[in-house]
Amino acid sequence: MADHRHKRDTNARLFNPFRARAIVIAGPLAVVATASAVTLGVVNAEPATRDLFSALPAAANAVAPQNDLVGEARRLGVVSRDASRDLAKPEKKAKPAKPTELELAMAKPAVRKAIAGADTKLWTTEVLNLWTQPGDKADNVGDIDEVKKVLVTGRSLYGRDEVVLDGAARWVTAGYFSQEKPEAPDETVGIGGDCTNGSSVPSGVSPNIVKVHEAVCAAFPEITTYGTFRSDGEHAQGLAVDIMVSGSRGQEVADFVRENYAALGVNYLIYSQQIWSVDRASEGYRGMEDRGSTTANHYDHVHVTTY
Repeated sequence: MADHRHKRDTNARLFNPFRARAIVIAGPLAVVATASAVTLGVVNAEPATRDLFSALPAAANAVAPQNDLVGEARRLGVVSRDASRDLAKPEKKAKPAKPTELELAMAKPAVRKAIAGADTKLWTTEVLNLWTQPGDKADNVGDIDEVKKVLVTGRSLYGRDEVVLDGAARWVTAGYFSQEKPEAPDETVGIGGDCTNGSSVPSGVSPNIVKVHEAVCAAFPEITTYGTFRSDGEHAQGLAVDIMVSGSRGQEVADFVRENYAALGVNYLIYSQQIWSVDRASEGYRGMEDRGSTTANHYDHVHVTTY
């Protein structure tokens, strides 16, 4: 009897209809709860994530287990919850900058081709500075005398022409070549005669200052004032002289000294806020900054510095 009751009690627990009904009710509730949690997570998610889940089938959104939803997300290409990282399109690589005209001209293959193709020789008409390339960043590597025959490549850029010297490409200021040999300059043109106006320069100045005074005095006897020694710079060294003249006559004096620079040992001269120098002779007169006064800007005298 005891065993029978025990068996009956056991069966009663296994097949209790109230327990069965509870299980049946709890199952759908769990699904609903899971779906609600997923829905709440979607609502609070990033916009891109919400869009993803809204794109899933309605049935999957409603009752699919979480693992299935994650699997579907992975199938659609979402591998992270960071939408800004996962959904962003890959950036396009920036196109390389086009080489400049100078870079193209100075590329080694272009230079080699220019040198190999050079077959024309022209005469220089001025002393020309030699530059490593066209443009402002060029280095000066010497000069070439006037009335010299030089091989040219035919390439020009930024106001300079390319020449070939000792197998290397160099650049000079454009416009100073001639097919015909120019006459050799007369280094003593315009120089002659004696200084008769009684002016002089003191002893101790450079021999070239003596030459400048004698030549200018003979050519322009009306000029009687010459400033030499002073406490500053080249004047203190006896290498400079100020020829006191102005106006168009002053320009004539400046041009005279420039034309005879080699015979007079001139390094550079300044007049009317412009400078001319031997090392940049091919550039002619160059403008200078304003120094604030007529004298400082050299409007009332020609300054000459010698070697």
